[in-house]
Amino acid sequence: MRLIGFILGGLILLIAVAALGGWLYLRAPDIPASELAARYGRPNSRYAALPGDARLHYLESGRPGAPTVLLIHGFGDNSFSWDGWTQVLAPDYHVLAVDLPGHGLTETPVDFSIDPARFADVLDGLLGKLGLSRVAVAGNSLGGAVAWQLALRHPDKVGRLILVDAAGWPSETLKKPPLAFRLMRYKLGRDIIASIDNTPLIREGLKKDVVDQSVLTDAFIQRWADLQRLPGHRTILMSMQPGGLAASKETLAAIKVPTLIQWGAQDQIIDVASAHKFADAIPGSELILYPHAGHLPQVEAAQATARDVAAFLARHKE
Repeated sequence: MRLIGFILGGLILLIAVAALGGWLYLRAPDIPASELAARYGRPNSRYAALPGDARLHYLESGRPGAPTVLLIHGFGDNSFSWDGWTQVLAPDYHVLAVDLPGHGLTETPVDFSIDPARFADVLDGLLGKLGLSRVAVAGNSLGGAVAWQLALRHPDKVGRLILVDAAGWPSETLKKPPLAFRLMRYKLGRDIIASIDNTPLIREGLKKDVVDQSVLTDAFIQRWADLQRLPGHRTILMSMQPGGLAASKETLAAIKVPTLIQWGAQDQIIDVASAHKFADAIPGSELILYPHAGHLPQVEAAQATARDVAAFLARHKE
């Protein structure tokens, strides 16, 4: 028995040493916001100072004075993932692709937690600061939840709504959650993710997000990983618990603006059944499924989804 105990103790020690070594190997410090801005900022990068010491970054493209389209990315993502849409929409629209708090090049206090309703209020503040109202709002995944929250909380700001594989249903469960989301169920897992280079986790998660793996270039993945190391971002990201939000048929019935729902039919993260729930709940909404796309159709089917959005906006001019 003493020998068995000795062996078990040795195994536990080896596992602990291996875990510590792995953490030390992957541990990565924050990257200063100025360095990331120099690396990834663009000539059309804009910043807006908002209440709560937030410095919101967004990309402004297209024709000033034209109808505005506001693009909202998903969890862990960034404004640059809308590049394909911007190319299609910019000739006819004023396009704003935002970085939510805790994402991209936006700077926010570390105690800023992920909350779609609060994000909607932040974007209402941005639109107010820019003097914009009745804009078209498009959001993917978490950004989709922010988009429909914005339409409900600030209906004067939203003239048309586009939901792209949007989150929101209370009973919603991730079909095949990435390893990062599984680790986030536990405090220790969140603490570890908040201190390491998450490139391997991001790569694994993105592979489940898309059908066409060719869109996942090294540069695309590296940008995701680098931008999550802006000071405070990893802590803010770990404030979110994966799961459903607050959508209901009764709540969403209050959305009266023209609504387009786009969904990757092979979405491994949020089941296509949620697309039909949104279509059933929002009066007069339109639904388009993309048979060869996953959770990020604006990335892997950028041209097709953007053209459908352009046609939708043309049919429903303000």
